[in-house]
Amino acid sequence: MVAKKVLAGVLTVAMAASIFPMGAGAAEKKKEYTFGYIAYDMKDNWNEYSANSFEYAAKQAPVKVNTVVLDSKNSLEESVTCMESLIQQGVDGISIFPISTEQGAQLVKMANDAGIPVTIENFEMDTVDDPGNYIASVACKYDEIGYAAIKYISEVKPGAKVFYCAGQEGAGVYEKYQEGVDRALKDFGDKVQVVSTLHGDWATDKSYTVTTDFISTGTDFDYIFANNDLMAQGCYQALKDAGKEDVPIVSTGGSPDGYQLLKDGVESANMTAPVSIQGIKTFKNLYDYVVDGKEPEEKFTSLPVIPVDANTIDKYIAWDDYASAYDYVYNGAGEYATETETEAATE
Repeated sequence: MVAKKVLAGVLTVAMAASIFPMGAGAAEKKKEYTFGYIAYDMKDNWNEYSANSFEYAAKQAPVKVNTVVLDSKNSLEESVTCMESLIQQGVDGISIFPISTEQGAQLVKMANDAGIPVTIENFEMDTVDDPGNYIASVACKYDEIGYAAIKYISEVKPGAKVFYCAGQEGAGVYEKYQEGVDRALKDFGDKVQVVSTLHGDWATDKSYTVTTDFISTGTDFDYIFANNDLMAQGCYQALKDAGKEDVPIVSTGGSPDGYQLLKDGVESANMTAPVSIQGIKTFKNLYDYVVDGKEPEEKFTSLPVIPVDANTIDKYIAWDDYASAYDYVYNGAGEYATETETEAATE
């Protein structure tokens, strides 16, 4: 019986190795490699900047890495076609920006069957029972951004009364933000209060309308938390029209537009989560595994949440600042955010 168990264990390891071989770094390195990248939709700015970061990192690699970026165009069928194309091309590794965790798992298993190492970005892959065998994943955790925003406000303005101009309900993103907001209110409820939450649905016009409606209620408030930079612009215009433009606005994301809004004083702070870091980190996961035979220490890496205001604007890593994102991942304070780092940025 023991011998059968040992044999079964050996066969299991052997099968796993045949499905998902160790990085090429375990053998002699090649002179150049080709990595595939499957985008969910390159019309989406977040995805576009991440893909550009991936390509930027490839150009910095000490061993030559060619990249083949294919666009799923938010189509499940097209994503399968993209994976089939990369498999036929015999690429050395693949990074996937999934449409969903279920679709991501399908693509991962296709790569597994072809014996091509694969890594994931933008999803934690923890909502599917069998995600397939992938190197690692890196993604933004919206609850951490929501938490950081309320924590920041509690520190810079104790006693603040906050109007929360929130994103659209139902898609899951706002709900994750709200989890972080609720957690922060439990921790800092003695220093900050959310007096109203209305939904601007990620849009400038809708945010202008709901902020105007909220101001008309006469509710006392002295801070706004806007779920993104487009919404922050709508909030600001509503404040300006009401003669309340001195009310500070905290936004999120770290987009190039957000950087300008911060410089112009439209935003008082931005809880940045640079997607440029996501693209470079996912490249690093793939490169380290395929070229050097190294597995990442963590299966999942969350994007750092870096609070930036007028006093710390030099910490702002915009989505199109690929060089700074590369320096952060490879030479910076760490490969992913820690609570200590996030706290230090608010001091």
